[in-house]
Amino acid sequence: MTVNNMIEAVKEAGEIMLSAKRPKIMEKEGHANFCTETDEKIQAFLIERLRVLFPEAEFLGEEDGQDVFSSKMSKGYCFVIDPIDGTSNFIYDYRPSVISVGLLKNGKPYMAVVYDPYDDMLFSAVLGQGAFLNGERIMSSEAALKDSLSVFGTAPYYTELQERTFDIAKKLLPLCVDLRRSGTAAWDMCCVAMGRCSLYFELKIQLWDYAAAALIAKEAGCIVTDIVGNELSFSGATSVLCRARGVKEIPECFG
Repeated sequence: MTVNNMIEAVKEAGEIMLSAKRPKIMEKEGHANFCTETDEKIQAFLIERLRVLFPEAEFLGEEDGQDVFSSKMSKGYCFVIDPIDGTSNFIYDYRPSVISVGLLKNGKPYMAVVYDPYDDMLFSAVLGQGAFLNGERIMSSEAALKDSLSVFGTAPYYTELQERTFDIAKKLLPLCVDLRRSGTAAWDMCCVAMGRCSLYFELKIQLWDYAAAALIAKEAGCIVTDIVGNELSFSGATSVLCRARGVKEIPECFG
């Protein structure tokens, strides 16, 4: 099993996303938490393809009831799949939406692929081997926060976090050039990884949202923690703070 095998599978899955027409929409628990038949189709395709390539691996996916992390997934290999990160974007034909596949080894990120099929931008990483965009090495920005854009997620499924989220955003805004929100956590972390912005935060995202992008960001020189600086556990939902090389300290607004 190589990262190129993952890249080939994810690129084929991207064709499913690109060819989708007016997908059937299903609601899940939580505010504005949607799934489409395309999410389910992409996840089923990736599991089928990756299982052939790596039959001993476990699978954790956002859809079809495969979204519960178990203790056996912390041993050996486990693929963590978000078939469409940015499903609301996908439904409303708003960009971006990405496919995210991370491979955990003994509960830690080992390989990662995040793909935006609309712009044909494919991010990849293998632990200790650097981060890449379409095969070219990437590194996060060395610019200071005051000279950079920041991005954030609103944890939309968890309405109890809205007030704190926007309080942090309000305090962060004067510390940077401006704020952006894309609607996909994996994409936001990849934007920090490739130097488009220098900080991303969100108060609660799921493992499939960050398993792949966190490795890509780390391999690009970022510091990826929860919002108070603790190491991520890679076993379930968490807050995430991703800082580029130029952001040396956690801003006080996260305290």
